[in-house]
Amino acid sequence: MKPIEADEILAYPDYQRVRERLRPLFIGEKNRRRITVANHLTLLFENSRTIWYQIEEMLLTERITEPAAIQHEIETYNELMPGGGELSATLMIEFLEEPAQRTERLRELLGIDRHLWIAIDARRIPARFDIRQMTTDRVSAVQFVRFPLGIGHDRFLEQANKGQVAIEVDHPKLAGRYTVEAELAATLAEDLVS
Repeated sequence: MKPIEADEILAYPDYQRVRERLRPLFIGEKNRRRITVANHLTLLFENSRTIWYQIEEMLLTERITEPAAIQHEIETYNELMPGGGELSATLMIEFLEEPAQRTERLRELLGIDRHLWIAIDARRIPARFDIRQMTTDRVSAVQFVRFPLGIGHDRFLEQANKGQVAIEVDHPKLAGRYTVEAELAATLAEDLVS
C-alpha cells in the first residue's frame, strides 16, 4: 500500500471547510474495518484512507501548520500502513473505570503481545506489536499491531469464506475470538492486493 505523501494532505483550514462532508465517509470506512474480539478489546484495521483521515484530524486538532511538523505526522501515521502480505491494525483496550482502576486493569494485561493471533485454517500467526509502545509495568490502551499472513488475497478470501479466518486473544485476563465474516474479509483482502 502506498504511503501518504505531503502533497496529498490538505492544510487544516482547507480540511476544516470540507470536514463535515468527508467525515461520514471516513467514519463509515472505519466502521467497516472495526471488530470487537473480546470485551474491552477492539481492532481497527488500517489502510491508506483511515490513515489519511487520522493525519488530517491530528493536523486540525493540533492546528499544525509547520511543514516539518506536518511531515512528522505523516511519517508517524505511515508506520501504520500495512506492508505487502500483511494486515495492520490499531488495537484499542477500552476500560470505562476510573483512571486508577483502568491503570490496574491495563497492568493485568501485561504480556498481551504474546496472546493475540490471526488464525487461518490450521495456522495461528502471532500479531507483531510495536515494541516502542511496551513498558514493563503496564500495557498502553492503544497499540499498533501487524499480522504477517504469508498468503495472498485469493487464499485469504478462500479461507475466510469457509469460516477459517479468525482473530483470537488468549490472555489469562482477556480472551475472545472473532471469526472474520465475508464482508470484512473482502475489505481486508483489498489491503493484500495493494
